[in-house]
Amino acid sequence: MLRALNTAATGMAAQESQVNTISNNIANVNTTGYKAQRTEFEDLLYETVEEAGGRSSNNTEYTVGHQVGSGAKVSATRRQHTMGSPQITNRPYDLMIMGDGFFGVQVGDQIMYTRDGSFTVDAQGVLKTRNGYPLLPGITIPPNTKSLNVSEGGQVQAYLTNQTAPVELGVIPVFTFVNPAGLSDKGGNLAVVTTASGEAIQNIAGTENSGAIQQGSLESSNVSIMNEMTNMIKAQRAYEMNSKVMGVADQMLQTVNNIR
Repeated sequence: MLRALNTAATGMAAQESQVNTISNNIANVNTTGYKAQRTEFEDLLYETVEEAGGRSSNNTEYTVGHQVGSGAKVSATRRQHTMGSPQITNRPYDLMIMGDGFFGVQVGDQIMYTRDGSFTVDAQGVLKTRNGYPLLPGITIPPNTKSLNVSEGGQVQAYLTNQTAPVELGVIPVFTFVNPAGLSDKGGNLAVVTTASGEAIQNIAGTENSGAIQQGSLESSNVSIMNEMTNMIKAQRAYEMNSKVMGVADQMLQTVNNIR
C-alpha cells in the first residue's frame, strides 16, 4: 500500500507539470513567434520480483517476468517547431521566416535567437527588437528613407528621397540548428544555443533548408487552443485517478491497522 501511495504521488506530480505546461501555452497563444511546448513522460525504476528467463523450477523458466513499477516523471518539455500562421501587417519592419530558422540578435556580448520578427528602429535608425536588441548583422536605416524593401533572401534595400536607385543596407541571415529543440529559452521571445542544440548555422534566407523572409508579416503562435483544452482535460482526469488511488491505498492501510 505504501508503494501505491508513492507511485500515485509521482503520477500527480507529473500531471501537475503537464497542467503548468498547458497553462503557459495558453498564456502565450497571442505571443508572436511562440512555439508550443509538449510535456513528455517516462516511467521510473522497476523492482524485479521474477526475471523473465529465470528459473522457475529445475526444468522450467519464466516466460514472462514480474516487475513492479514505481511511477512516472516528466522527462522533457519539448518545443514544437512547426510554423505558425502568417499575420499580415503591411508594416515594413515586420518580418516573418517562412519555414525553419531564427533571426539573430545581439544581446550584450552574446548572440540570441528569435522567431519574433516585429522589429523597429531607434533614434539612429538601427533595426532592433522591441526590447532594443540590434538585429544581426546590423542594419541602419538612413534618415531620408521613403520606403524599405526586404527580399525573400534577406537583402535589405532602402529607397531614399530624390533617388531612383535603391541603397543596399545589408543581408539579414537566417540561422538554423541541427536540434532546435535543444535551445534554451531565456524569455522575451529569445533563446540561446546549448551543447544539445549545436552551434548556429548561418544561411542565406530561403537556402539550405532555411525559410525565406516575408516582409510585412508576423508569425502567429502555433498554439492550438483546442489541443490545449483537450490535453488539460486528460491531465485533470489523470490527476483525479491518481488521487483516487491514493485514497484507496489509504483505506487499505486503515483496514490493516484496524486488524486486532
